[in-house]
Amino acid sequence: MSKLNQKLATIQTKLKAKKSQYNSFGKYYFRKAEDILEAIKPFLLEHGVTVTINEELIVNDPVPTIKTTATITDGVDAIHATAVVGVDLQQKGMQTSQQFGAASSYGKKYALGNLLLIDDTADSDATNDHGKKASVIDRVTKPAITKDQMAKAVEYVTAGGKIEAIESKYKLTNEQRKNLTKTL
Repeated sequence: MSKLNQKLATIQTKLKAKKSQYNSFGKYYFRKAEDILEAIKPFLLEHGVTVTINEELIVNDPVPTIKTTATITDGVDAIHATAVVGVDLQQKGMQTSQQFGAASSYGKKYALGNLLLIDDTADSDATNDHGKKASVIDRVTKPAITKDQMAKAVEYVTAGGKIEAIESKYKLTNEQRKNLTKTL
């Protein structure tokens, strides 16, 4: 095993990137690329490595697509991890620069996560209903989603949230569900 591989393995084992951001709509914590970068800083000097992030527009038509590469190097060897993210130019309420910025942020987060072995998925027990479906009472008593809540739901889904999380709290019409699906 090369020295850089050993250093990376040590960092991957010890790194703790906290989920310091809170999504009030979905009521969950998440991490951003900045949280990962802040968590890795103490390891850089200790292990004599640097971490860089590069972005490249690899496709422009039909969907702009950004390839993000996170690299760790000791000055001799380098290890790279990538993430490829499409830019959704149909996101309502966002200017083009914001659409590219959102895609860029996701690309950085996932490239760093790939490099540092940070799993950002929910535990399967948290999402598994173990074969139990919502009762008829649960489905009937859920409130209909308001216009303001729907706007927040669109932002939430656009930022990577799950439609199922919204449906667990609100009754959605087929048209509302279709509008949310369009934002994906």
